[in-house]
Amino acid sequence: MTPLFPALTDAPADRPAVRFGERSLTYGELAAAAGATAGRLRDARRVAVWATPTMETAVAVVAALLAGVPAVPLNPKSGERELGHILSDSAPGLVLTAPDDRLPAPVRDLPRLDVDVHGTGPVPVPEAHAEESDPALIVYTSGTTGPPKGAVIPRRALASTLDALADAWEWTGDDVLVHGLPLFHVHGLVLGVLGPLRRGGSVRHLGRFTTQGVARELNTGATMLFGVPTMYHRIAEAVTGDPELVRALTGARLLVSGSAALPVHDHGRIATATGRRVIERYGMTETLMNTSIRADGEARPGTVGVPLPGVELRLVEEDGSEVAAYDGETVGEIQVRGPNLFTGYLNRPDATAAAFTADGWFRTGDMAVRDPDGYVRIVGRKATDLIKSGGYKIGAGEIENALLEHPGVREAAVTGEPDDDLGERIVAWIVPADPESPPALEELAAHVARRLAPHKRPRVVRHLDALPRNDMGKIMKRALAHG
Repeated sequence: MTPLFPALTDAPADRPAVRFGERSLTYGELAAAAGATAGRLRDARRVAVWATPTMETAVAVVAALLAGVPAVPLNPKSGERELGHILSDSAPGLVLTAPDDRLPAPVRDLPRLDVDVHGTGPVPVPEAHAEESDPALIVYTSGTTGPPKGAVIPRRALASTLDALADAWEWTGDDVLVHGLPLFHVHGLVLGVLGPLRRGGSVRHLGRFTTQGVARELNTGATMLFGVPTMYHRIAEAVTGDPELVRALTGARLLVSGSAALPVHDHGRIATATGRRVIERYGMTETLMNTSIRADGEARPGTVGVPLPGVELRLVEEDGSEVAAYDGETVGEIQVRGPNLFTGYLNRPDATAAAFTADGWFRTGDMAVRDPDGYVRIVGRKATDLIKSGGYKIGAGEIENALLEHPGVREAAVTGEPDDDLGERIVAWIVPADPESPPALEELAAHVARRLAPHKRPRVVRHLDALPRNDMGKIMKRALAHG
């Protein structure tokens, strides 16, 4: 197969490749450091990477890919039980770390290889023996319905997703990406680090996200910003009073949000202040990227654009029949098929079989509608965001967006709970803008009914100090429902 990172050998040696804070490597330096590390992995069957947001993580993952050895990124914030499950399930032969990392049990029981970012060694050529279907990464899912499952991501999925995004976003080696995302998942690692390196461009990692850091990097040569909704919410809050941030965002070529839906009101605040639209894309661990707003397309808030090149996408009813209507109203489960998909869950043939239809479509569990021009609008997860109330199928996402347009609402989540009359009633979990004067149920119900439809209004409102969120900023609705 063609190399995943041709720029490691083809780009000028002094071309900037990666920067973390004050530390940086050119393509020549990255090739030497990754080559030296890869040379020490020749006999490994599988390796773990202690995936801190550091230069060492970037070098370690590139080295593993060059050596043709599958890498298992470990979340440094995971607890001992979860780490123990991941290590026993994936059985890595060693763990790659930064020299000063202090590892918790049970990770410290593994043989350890400290990554030298200034090491020198030849760049291996794994393509002589690596196949497109060979595992590149094993990324563990969040485990909301049991222990995390290891999604085996083949080399072809990395290449196809990153090349499809290059087409959709007009992404080239001239682009400089800035982000502050963690590196143990697809968004921060695959898109945020491997993406720029596949294009021959560069990435500047903030280490820790701040709006000041975003402004500094975008005002000094960075062209693209990747973030999650929590980050863009902070940007939306800060942008009206920060001229440097306004200048930075206005001058950016592309602002991309992902991992969860960006509320429409945050879209609006950023667009009003800067004249720039944030675009959204849609993907998941098992599929990498499925859809995106295109750089040359309409940035329509509340949608995730159209299927990427090479990706087939359909919506299906509960009985498995395909939703034919592109009417912006008919809800179905998203199923996808294409070279971007994982090959299965490690050691879980039962879960792998259940995840696919008989004709090879992956069941995402995400519910969506399609607009007449094919744009996909996600309305929530099948398990937690699809509410069946009064004979209607209702997506929680559109109600959340409507609630966030109310001036008395700072944060909002919507779930369903059993109701003898309706089947399920809509519950709004609200973090009020003013805790001393939270908006009442009647006021919020009328607000939603005016914007959407009467049957989509909340029947119960519960006030909270904060919504439970995971490391990616996603709201953990199971914690609400069972709290």
